[in-house]
Amino acid sequence: MVYPSPAARNVRGFTLIELMIVLAIMAILASAAMPLRELMVKREKEQELRVALRQIRSAIDAYKQAAEEGRITLKADESGFPPRLEELVMGVPDAKSTGNKKKVIYFLRRIPRDPMFIESLDIVGIGPTPAADTWGKRSYESPSDSPKEGDDVYDVYSLSEAIGSNGIPYREW
Repeated sequence: MVYPSPAARNVRGFTLIELMIVLAIMAILASAAMPLRELMVKREKEQELRVALRQIRSAIDAYKQAAEEGRITLKADESGFPPRLEELVMGVPDAKSTGNKKKVIYFLRRIPRDPMFIESLDIVGIGPTPAADTWGKRSYESPSDSPKEGDDVYDVYSLSEAIGSNGIPYREW
């Protein structure tokens, strides 16, 4: 019969107390990392919001410029801004194009969604909200301090009531 050497008998595994201490330390480190992760996610969404607002506002400005250049046919009472956000994606006929095939001017490939928009769970089975409906729209005739929709889209803003990490509400960006 072979007996283990005295050195081999003294080697043991971890005790339950040692494992509990290690788990407690890991839990403390994980709880410290969670707020940093949440802050990182918030900053990513804020960056997406900045980019989306810049894209839509640039497209609205390009539409207005095309209208001023006479490339978009306007009625006498129209402001020159798009009547709906969807017009930026669907395109408008170029009034200055010649020939039998009219060219179409496109200002956006797609309307970006507001990253701060929260889908309502009350509507079941209808599907996601269209991207154009995730934005608040301001008409040209609407004052900037209380934006309202109207006959055209002069500007867009987030419908979120939350406040950004810079202290300014998202709807004022």
